[in-house]
Amino acid sequence: MAEIAAQTVYFDKGGPANTDRTLELVAERARDLGITTVVVATTSGATGLAAAQLLSGLNVVAVTHSAGFRKPFEVGYDVGTGEQIRAAGGHVLTTTHAFGGVGRAVRKKLDTYQVDEIIAFTLRTFGQGMKVVAEITLMAADAGLIPDAGPIIAVGGSGRGADTAVVIQPTHAQTFFDLRFLEVICMPAPGHPGLAT
Repeated sequence: MAEIAAQTVYFDKGGPANTDRTLELVAERARDLGITTVVVATTSGATGLAAAQLLSGLNVVAVTHSAGFRKPFEVGYDVGTGEQIRAAGGHVLTTTHAFGGVGRAVRKKLDTYQVDEIIAFTLRTFGQGMKVVAEITLMAADAGLIPDAGPIIAVGGSGRGADTAVVIQPTHAQTFFDLRFLEVICMPAPGHPGLAT
């Protein structure tokens, strides 16, 4: 990875209004650093599709909520949009959340938090998007969709859309403490909406 100076872009507020600019910044940094894999969180599939179209030629992995996240046995993203992501050359990953699988079941049943959700709350102190980028990186690595240990770009947001992007050293959930944030490309400015609530 070439060393090229970059500055973090801070958005006045978080949310989907930043999606286009976030993806533009991701395209620039991927090109500058020679990064070939971009992992992007997508709820409905729209952000994943925008990424797959803009970042054509890269390994784009659109990570959705797990099936059953909102309603039992139901996928939360638009299946037609998922097909469009694949047609654009991207991958769609729907799997258990790295920070909210069985641990979330324990919380719901026994009213006590487990390590995975404590990690999630800690990462949210840097913003919702920072928790998301860490989580989707682990999920994509565990699914075998990150081809090697080289740095990738991960993209997340504050609810819908994208407002956070980082260059990150990926790892698997079982080696979580090897995860490294290498560069913050963009995020909502500290103290503004889009950070932990």
